[in-house]
Amino acid sequence: MKPTSQTGAAFITGGSIAGASISSTVGGIGIVGGFGGVGIGVTPVVAAGAVAGAAVYGAFQAITEADVAAFGAMGIGAVGGVGFSSVVGGMGFVAPKVGLAFGIGAVPMAGIGAVVGLAAYSIAKMLDESQVKETPFEVFGRMEEKVLQMDYYSAALIELNLFLSGDDLNQKFADWEIEDELQALKAKVKKQVDPPKYHPPKIEPEIVPQTIQKPETWRCVQILKGHSAAVNALAISPDGQTFISGSNDRTVYWWDLNTGKCLYTFYGQAEAVLSVAISPNGKQIISGSVDRKISSWQLDTKQYHLAFSYLNSPYSHNGFVNSLSYSADGRIIASASTDKTIRIWGGYTGNLKHTLNGHTDAVYAVAISPDCQILVSSSKDKTIRIWDWKTGREPCILTQDSAGKTVIISPDGQTLISGSEDNTIKLWNFQTGELRCILTGHKMAVVSLAIHPDGKTLASSSSDGVIKFWNLPTGEIIQTLTGFSPVAFSPDGKTLLSGGKHGVIKIWRQMQSDEKQPDFLSGKWWEILGVDEDAHPENVKSAYRQLARLYHPDVNKNSSNKDSMQAINRAYQEFQEQLDNIQNLTPNPSP
Repeated sequence: MKPTSQTGAAFITGGSIAGASISSTVGGIGIVGGFGGVGIGVTPVVAAGAVAGAAVYGAFQAITEADVAAFGAMGIGAVGGVGFSSVVGGMGFVAPKVGLAFGIGAVPMAGIGAVVGLAAYSIAKMLDESQVKETPFEVFGRMEEKVLQMDYYSAALIELNLFLSGDDLNQKFADWEIEDELQALKAKVKKQVDPPKYHPPKIEPEIVPQTIQKPETWRCVQILKGHSAAVNALAISPDGQTFISGSNDRTVYWWDLNTGKCLYTFYGQAEAVLSVAISPNGKQIISGSVDRKISSWQLDTKQYHLAFSYLNSPYSHNGFVNSLSYSADGRIIASASTDKTIRIWGGYTGNLKHTLNGHTDAVYAVAISPDCQILVSSSKDKTIRIWDWKTGREPCILTQDSAGKTVIISPDGQTLISGSEDNTIKLWNFQTGELRCILTGHKMAVVSLAIHPDGKTLASSSSDGVIKFWNLPTGEIIQTLTGFSPVAFSPDGKTLLSGGKHGVIKIWRQMQSDEKQPDFLSGKWWEILGVDEDAHPENVKSAYRQLARLYHPDVNKNSSNKDSMQAINRAYQEFQEQLDNIQNLTPNPSP
């Protein structure tokens, strides 16, 4: 090899080393544009460094030898770069590790093409001087084939305009909608580089048909918007046909569970409604409020019935009424209040029977055992108390390190389940008070629980808007969804309701995993993202990030999440467009 060829090789080697150094420092790099996005691994960056090194060597050769062929190669490359830009459209580089993002227009593409042309000229010179018979195009062809073999795993990034606009999701959030395309690309590349192989004829074995139960997943099938403020309480009728909801807007709504239609609105509470319940015969509803009252209505006539009161007081409690529960036989109603007491009322008359004293702080929740004999309560005082409601005795007091926000009893009456401010769910032996196990997975306080009628599935919601389904026999998380408290299962276990902020109620149903995803996220963008229409942009972005972390298939491997994530992205894009329109219409202040 001639000295000049050795010099050129040195330039290329130096460029390769520089490329490797850049890749190790910057980390993952992506090219984005109208075609989507492609991740760049170490090999392409090294190859780019080699091309740059060859181009520098070509420039030196052209200057020292005054070779006009170099300028011709640059011109051809520049024209090719402009042509590529016109076909592909706008492009950009993004390097999330170092926060790098910039666009590439037609002019920079022409420059890149010129560099590639100059590199081709350099390699041609080197090949000519070293008497290698391979043409520059053959060299580049071999390089391209190697790059394809090394980087066929590169895949499109989702919604890269969000990254380029400064949104850091702190997740890779990539490769979520291209699994099929990725497999096809792998097969295509393998077909290109692998020599044909002889395959002996296959002998097809006899296939015996089998019926395989397909897995089921919970999906939101409808979003109801009627209340004008947060939904704090839900209760489903015993026949599973209707349900009621209580809200900060001081109303109780009566809904058709099958159609999602509002049947009636009950007024009467002077303040926010915190709790609701439906009698076992489905004829009466009650609600507890910040106004310290428990009110009741007759469903058949839709008429206000009465307000529960004690002694000569017009109130039901001396504090907020946080929780209400009917006994299974309908004979009693239990109420829990911030006044530290639990009260037992006649289920039909509304007369006060007993007041249970013992908690030293606000009582958050109350539940009655299936046999109607035992009552349990959880409090801010970090205790769970088990009561004989008839005598007022406390057979057992369970202590924990944090306040119990919610408590329920399993359908078989054997397990007590509590949700706490320490983000955990505890399962207790209802007969002995022994702590059986602790379920962890929520990142904020667990504020609502609902147990499936079969006693094997638990739904929990936390204050950060996350719903989790648990397999109680194993303690494993089955599925994670987005939705606020409260949560409630229908009597047949096929439907789950969730309430929460902004007056939204979601209806979830169990479906086969291969069923078509219903277009449940088809409302207004603020309804889909779970924010107010006039929410601050930072709050909207925060809501989007939270939904992305829940629904992105890279994080939550559920077959329905692709469609869900697409709907969430569309909603966020609509918000961005609206924000841009507002900013464009806002006049600039006079200088």
